[in-house]
Amino acid sequence: MPVTLAPAQQAQKSPKLPRPLPPPRRRTRVLALPEARWALAATVAFLLALPFDLGGAPAWAYGPLYAVAYAAGGWEPALEGARALREKVLDVDLLMIVAALGAAAIGQVLDGGLLIVIFATSGALEALATARTADSVRGLLDLAPTTATRVTGECGGSCEGSGSGSGSGEEIVPTAELAVGDVLLIRPGERIGADGSVVEGASEADQASITGEPLPVAKGPGDEVFAGTLNGTGVLRVRVGRDPADSVIARIVTLVEEASRTKAPTQLFIEKVEQRYAVGVVAATLAVFALPLALGASLTDALLRAMTFMIVASPCAVVLATMPPLLSAIANAGRHGVLVKSAVAMERLGEIDVTVFDKTGTLTEGTPEVVAVRPLPGSGLDEGGLLALAAAVEHASEHPLARAVVAAAGARGPHPAPAEDFVATPGEGVRATVAGRVIAVGRAGAYDGAVATPGENGEETPHGENAGHTVVLVRRDGAPVGIIALADRPRPGAAATVAALTDLTGAAPILLTGDNARAAGRVAAATGITDVRAELLPADKADAVRALQQAGGKALFVGDGVNDAPALATAHTGIAMGHAGSDLALETADAVVVHDELTTVPAVVRLSRTARRLVTQNLVIAGVFITGLVLWDLIGHLPLPLGVAGHEGSTVLVGLNGLRLLREGAWRQPSS
Repeated sequence: MPVTLAPAQQAQKSPKLPRPLPPPRRRTRVLALPEARWALAATVAFLLALPFDLGGAPAWAYGPLYAVAYAAGGWEPALEGARALREKVLDVDLLMIVAALGAAAIGQVLDGGLLIVIFATSGALEALATARTADSVRGLLDLAPTTATRVTGECGGSCEGSGSGSGSGEEIVPTAELAVGDVLLIRPGERIGADGSVVEGASEADQASITGEPLPVAKGPGDEVFAGTLNGTGVLRVRVGRDPADSVIARIVTLVEEASRTKAPTQLFIEKVEQRYAVGVVAATLAVFALPLALGASLTDALLRAMTFMIVASPCAVVLATMPPLLSAIANAGRHGVLVKSAVAMERLGEIDVTVFDKTGTLTEGTPEVVAVRPLPGSGLDEGGLLALAAAVEHASEHPLARAVVAAAGARGPHPAPAEDFVATPGEGVRATVAGRVIAVGRAGAYDGAVATPGENGEETPHGENAGHTVVLVRRDGAPVGIIALADRPRPGAAATVAALTDLTGAAPILLTGDNARAAGRVAAATGITDVRAELLPADKADAVRALQQAGGKALFVGDGVNDAPALATAHTGIAMGHAGSDLALETADAVVVHDELTTVPAVVRLSRTARRLVTQNLVIAGVFITGLVLWDLIGHLPLPLGVAGHEGSTVLVGLNGLRLLREGAWRQPSS
């Protein structure tokens, strides 16, 4: 039940509320895992039995202890193996249990017990590795507070910029109960309870857990904030913009967990081969047992060699070679704001050899800004005066160009003069009366070529339509008085991203856009792209990507809009910009850049390539161990304990090798 503070109590109670400290990183403890507890029980029982066995004590003194070790360490894999066998699947766990029981049957109880203990310990380490991978993602949820302070009172959760006067109160509620439109009070040092925007106050937010930015980011009215980020020294009022279940953190966790349930092509191939391989191991084990026995070897020696062969030939390390690196890479990418939807997508990201970009909203921010203000001769206006005159008219318009003009005027001086009789004409522009004069603002081309270029006397200038800018003409009582040029600016880091992807793939990225060639050329020149294809329809983009792949390339397409969905679906791999991306693009893409940080695109490609390299390393390690141990057993005499140690050691080694990608340094390391 919410605890409501009366307004009179607010001033007294609020400062005394404890400020939550950043929660500790959640890490699964070893003994919290059932696999670890059973492995510990088996190990203790085995170690207690060992002195009696080696000391020559009667079997009744240590036999029950060995039985406990066998049961504790072997019951679970035996049960799983039996279930798999019922589905006509030969599980490698069952092979290990059969080998241990076979060793015990011929009097090698100690060797069989050692196999059980090492096998159980290996399983516990694998379970711990998997749990730590999941912890690295689900630990993000710990960042989001469980409660939040919601503003109540006369204006409830809807007052814009409400103060802390007597007309408002507070209540502490679970964050799960927050609704879009609620206003939250965020005190210094508190974590923000939901994604939203600041409506009042000024502070800074530590967003490193979400965006990876190393320094706190200044926040004021209109700025976006994210659940789980840490408020600085100021007090903020934040309007909830997303349901808590749909916050950035929740989306990261959900998508990464869904990705963890998928299997990469390499893993699927291994699983397909595994069944045939396991059947082959059983057939080979029978041959290894029968042939020496037929040639005169003793039953004990033949059975011991066969059991050792079954152990060292089992593909446990091969099975574990693929998924830990890929799942670790998915978790690491999720921590840095890139949601890779599946292990398939993570593996495919590392295969790309050419990158294709959309322009608006991808390479550029998708919002125009004023880049030049040119008063015309005889207008009697300077740049500030012309901009203020245009902003007075545009203030009532919701058009993106209008917002850009108003923002530019606000940055230069006082609030524009009031306007009356505002009229908007689609395709032409807007007009209104300002200080008794009729002011009209519209695209230059809509006025019968009265001013064909933004320069004086008709000469070409760098800020004209031919330079890829949008030109706005301002008229006063019907006479042109000035030109304002606007353009969509490239995203920060766009040029660095293009250069990094060129280095990674060995091919320069390509720009595909539906915009005009001049605007596309300007953005391409600013970002270092030389191959530009403009004025394309959505189907044309998809055809261009398809042609690249038919020529033998594996294309990565990066886009954001509905018109990019066909190209995202056609490409070998697609990445969508998540902040302003359309729902269709987000659903179609294989990965999503949550905060539109372009520099994360080459980073996730490098991470994928590192994961693929570790998969190859693991397969080589597993193959070398299996081949070496099998040859040793067939040609020479491989002691069973040494075979067990080599087999299980290789399994643990490949698992730990894959988990290296959970480290922070794996995200930033260069590709080799």
